[in-house]
Amino acid sequence: MQTSARFAEFNHHTWRSTRSDTRYNGWTNYETWNCALWLDNDQGSQEYWREQAEEQYREAEERNSLTRRDVATYELADMLKNEISEAMPELPASMYSDILGAALSEINYDEIARHYIDDVADEIDEEEKEEADAN
Repeated sequence: MQTSARFAEFNHHTWRSTRSDTRYNGWTNYETWNCALWLDNDQGSQEYWREQAEEQYREAEERNSLTRRDVATYELADMLKNEISEAMPELPASMYSDILGAALSEINYDEIARHYIDDVADEIDEEEKEEADAN
């Protein structure tokens, strides 16, 4: 997908599910909650995604109508989706592979990414402000 089209999709669908009445434990849906739970419950995974969030936020700059947080969220969401998709086991065509594919397509990667970005952004903003004040 072209970058401009992806930004338009991001702006239009950010933090919205195709099934808006199915929130689960504060997340868009069960699939998003479950994915976030697995990412956060493994210490190595949680640390990896926090580091990725820090890196994306430090590198992000405002673009068009998107804030720094939006840009970092967009980039991290793409990373999450790509890495999770690549880790999906190879299954022969079957009911199970269709169900797994359908469940993965329901994950709101933008919401998970925003969770990680929000976790690091204020800390980084404060750190950058202190550095600027010191200079």
